[in-house]
Amino acid sequence: MLQIQDQAIRKTFIVLVSVWTAVRLLLATFLELGNDEVYYWTFAVYPDISHFDHPGMVGWVIQLFSMNLILSSELFLRFSSLLFGVLNMGLIFLCGKELRDERTGLYAAFLYGASIYGTIISGVFILPDTPQNLFWLAGIWLFLRAFNDKYPLEHRRNMLFGAFVATGLATLSKYSGVFLGFGGVLFVISYSRSWFLKKELYLGLLSAALIITPILFWNIENDFVSFTYQGSRVDMSQGGLRPAYFATELVGQFFYNNPINVVLIVLAFLAMRKKSYTNPQQRWLLLFISLPMIATFLTFSLFRQTLPHWTGPSYHGLMLITAAWLADRYNESLFPPPLRAAILLLMVVVVVGFLQIKTGLIPLPSEENPRRLGRNDPTLDMYGWKQLEQSFEQVAAADTLSGRMPPFAPIFSHRWFPAAHLDYYVAWPTQRYVYAIGSLERIHKYLWIDQMLGLPADSSDVYYITSSRDFHDPAPLFGDAFANIEPPDSIAIKRGGKPVMYHYIYRMKGLKREMLIRKFQQ
Repeated sequence: MLQIQDQAIRKTFIVLVSVWTAVRLLLATFLELGNDEVYYWTFAVYPDISHFDHPGMVGWVIQLFSMNLILSSELFLRFSSLLFGVLNMGLIFLCGKELRDERTGLYAAFLYGASIYGTIISGVFILPDTPQNLFWLAGIWLFLRAFNDKYPLEHRRNMLFGAFVATGLATLSKYSGVFLGFGGVLFVISYSRSWFLKKELYLGLLSAALIITPILFWNIENDFVSFTYQGSRVDMSQGGLRPAYFATELVGQFFYNNPINVVLIVLAFLAMRKKSYTNPQQRWLLLFISLPMIATFLTFSLFRQTLPHWTGPSYHGLMLITAAWLADRYNESLFPPPLRAAILLLMVVVVVGFLQIKTGLIPLPSEENPRRLGRNDPTLDMYGWKQLEQSFEQVAAADTLSGRMPPFAPIFSHRWFPAAHLDYYVAWPTQRYVYAIGSLERIHKYLWIDQMLGLPADSSDVYYITSSRDFHDPAPLFGDAFANIEPPDSIAIKRGGKPVMYHYIYRMKGLKREMLIRKFQQ
């Protein structure tokens, strides 16, 4: 249980966690699922010990907190994000307290709460980062205690073992979890070589290796396809130097972690030259855990396109160092001005982002061609799917009554997105299956889902749904695999009373199964 001795700090921390939990609860309840979230929902619908592009932890977490999908609303699919967000606030407080004092812990919680990555991306949305952050912060706390001489040796041994267990669990959530343990080993090599004589170091490393064996076993069964795919994403031998990718990654990290947070981190590093406001060894531990991941993905971004949230956990250690600097500088304040500014900025981003998704508050460039409408508005990833669900149910019911289409006709798509959105919002409520047909690079886990379901029988009739945001004509994709493809019905998705995108519902008749299998195998 989290114990805070200072009454004022305790009250402030409780208010922070309560307000931020309420905000995240509202967002989790009223925002539709994003592209990645519905894709990871398929990990729970079709569970496995690992998956094509990520380990299995996120799917197991969704299963656990949705009671194996009995509770399948957006809120319950995201429930672990809400709960883990509270636990993460507590863990980063404990890390700050371990690093310096309770005020440091409070400031670290404010910095974490001000982070778009910590509060929104992994604190509202359900992603592999959700469980990874929980285990990452637990690992930092355990490492800080393991390498602190004020504790009895037996306690420190147990903490070190636990830190490597946390590393294994973080890696079972997302491959980048290995950087947590890598930082711990770097610290042992640099500052605490006596641990090489302690069995807990080796038992901890062995435990981490055993925990991630499901990833290995799944890849052995599937020709190491995950490692091949992830390796291709960071292959620096193709395409040459790409400065624009590097700039995008750098700006993305700056924004995702809150620009004010990042400025404070830089100022904290500059302040190290004048004053040591933390134990130098503990500071190096946090740097060993944080900087290798940031440096690695910044290097990759010089050659390949990367995503800014990949480095998200590495900023937790930097926030802790920054919190210690702020605690040294503002030793009387509970909520100093820099933290107020960071929280205010996040609040503005949250409010504007929510209103943009729900109302289109900020006008964005629009295409006049109805088959391209909405392609410039990324907020539509999380809008309009429930409208599509209601409209499709009416279309499908009329088709069934008229005999135009058979009951429960499956839905085809050309890629994992929008296939996963169609799966959750359209197929799941109407008891249908979704098939994504295409290359492995385009359909990802749907290759295994297609195999598990078995392709529809010869002469089957199916629906194909595509949108104006990413329109793909079914004729070039599936024309030779069906006897006939009928002209589509269009469904307008409206926001503020105006169409912002269209979905097109095609009826593809008379499946030629052998032709589809050939296309499927290509």
